[in-house]
Amino acid sequence: MAERNGPPQQEGVRSGVTPQAAFMPTFGEAFRYWLRLGFINFGGPAGQIAIMHKELVQQRKWIGERAFLNGLNYATLLPGPEAQQVATYIGWRLHGTLGGLVAGTFFVLPAVTILLVLSWLAAAHANVTVVAGALYGVQPVVIGIVAEAVVRIGRRALRPRALVGIAVAAFVAIYFLHIPFPLIVATAALIGLLAQRFTPALFQAPGRGETIAAPVEKVPPFWPRALKILAVSAAIWAIPVGAILLWQGADSTLFREARFFTWAAFITFGGAYAVLSFVADQAVNVYGWLSGAQMVQGLGLAESTPGPLIMVLQYVGFFGGYNNPGTLNPLLSGVLGALTTTFVTFLPSIMFVFLGAPYIELLGRNKRIATAMTAVTAAVVGVIANLGMFFATKVLFPATGGFDWFAALAAPIAFIAAWRFKVPLHVLVIAGIVTGITKLLIQQAVMG
Repeated sequence: MAERNGPPQQEGVRSGVTPQAAFMPTFGEAFRYWLRLGFINFGGPAGQIAIMHKELVQQRKWIGERAFLNGLNYATLLPGPEAQQVATYIGWRLHGTLGGLVAGTFFVLPAVTILLVLSWLAAAHANVTVVAGALYGVQPVVIGIVAEAVVRIGRRALRPRALVGIAVAAFVAIYFLHIPFPLIVATAALIGLLAQRFTPALFQAPGRGETIAAPVEKVPPFWPRALKILAVSAAIWAIPVGAILLWQGADSTLFREARFFTWAAFITFGGAYAVLSFVADQAVNVYGWLSGAQMVQGLGLAESTPGPLIMVLQYVGFFGGYNNPGTLNPLLSGVLGALTTTFVTFLPSIMFVFLGAPYIELLGRNKRIATAMTAVTAAVVGVIANLGMFFATKVLFPATGGFDWFAALAAPIAFIAAWRFKVPLHVLVIAGIVTGITKLLIQQAVMG
């Protein structure tokens, strides 16, 4: 997808780190590490980035601190899962295009397999007491997790206070006015650009936007390289998606999923929680691929597995195919929907890394881009708050009617556990699963 030779092998030359800061691993050593990382990268983007920083910068010294932070800063500017993109960038620095592909692919591959099994259980065996209890127990935990994300991201992103206005406006725009998520992101970016132009101090908190200086070195011409990457990426995308179009037709669920999630992959600024607000509305209310309760359950299951949280889109893709199989077997349609969704979600993510990898040090110095993304991040806080409201409504007021008092009690407990006591999210999800199963078994025993 990118140049064959990749980056120079001398890290000190590329990023200005000292020779002691980096030791070049063999491809086999790196391959084994990326394979292992795919099974242990729990904890969301913060936890995943922390794992890579500790092991690759501090312990193995495969990449220097400066280069790691430059890669992280670049990933935050991109649509897509930032931790997976950091891994892709490090793999590219170490072993070129093949190294980046291996790192980016194995970061999500274990999660693909695990979530496929969980999706099948949720779709085909939801009436089994144990499965039903597990899915029920996950839902209030998700409300607490999303609430914790709003507070955590808001405390970091809404400084200075002028950014609070953008967050509130974004919430009002998407929750009450139903303005599309892409338009909200574009408007926030425009506000950031105008602020940088006319009032540069408006969105500038102390320390915000500072980058670690790196020597500017000779980089390849952008457009010839970019056009090559774009052409190869387009061909890789068109082959399977075109096959689906010829096989199933433009009105099939599989092709609609390929088209929709490709579009979603280009607007996932701000992380999975932000884009889920957009996906949930479209998948539940527009396409009818799954119910609101199933959407909540999917997020909970994605939280409990390794890999980036955006893997919940695979769950949506599975249910879209399973519930709308057309002439196919439902399980086959579900698996194809899941794999298609995953493919079109992560292909652009890797492509973006390859496009900008040689120019990261230069992009990090662009204050206009930094300010625009500051405004986008503030808007994302409001969008995530909308996601929390969407999930809370679906869980606390279920389609069967009434008010779910169990969920109303469990959700704040999950929030306190995540925020105050820093309980890992996958542990909270497992606790919710056990609690849900126990509750349904007790109910059956009492009623039986």
